[in-house]
Amino acid sequence: MSLKEELNESMKTAMKARDDLRLSAIRTIRSMVKNREIDQKKEMDDQGIIEVISTLSKQRRESIRMYQEGNRPDLVEKEEAELAILLGFLPAQLSEEEINALIDRVIAETGAQGAKDMGRVMKALTPLTSGKADGKAVSEAVKRKLA
Repeated sequence: MSLKEELNESMKTAMKARDDLRLSAIRTIRSMVKNREIDQKKEMDDQGIIEVISTLSKQRRESIRMYQEGNRPDLVEKEEAELAILLGFLPAQLSEEEINALIDRVIAETGAQGAKDMGRVMKALTPLTSGKADGKAVSEAVKRKLA
């Protein structure tokens, strides 16, 4: 089953269960996917939908950070619940060890020496971690390894 079909089925299930939070999160995903399809004038594949969900997840993480700084635990809780729903549609997330192993492999393949080669490493690493790991965490790990 494609990711788009999975989203449709999950939306129907959430409607029947009257799960407003899940329904809202799924509708947000579908809306953003539809807008991107209109912009690109073509239907999105699973990889494109994963990118959309990754973007939404990143937005939720940033919102959680901002709400924590603003001492708004009620909004933090809502955003964390939505983030958990979004992550359910992404492929299994890579562990820190797996990310480090990938970074080591890419550094060896590209022959990166120091911080000046970070762009080259990230360019090779991004397709391998897209949707499977937070880009900011990967970037920080690469920075530590190249320092």
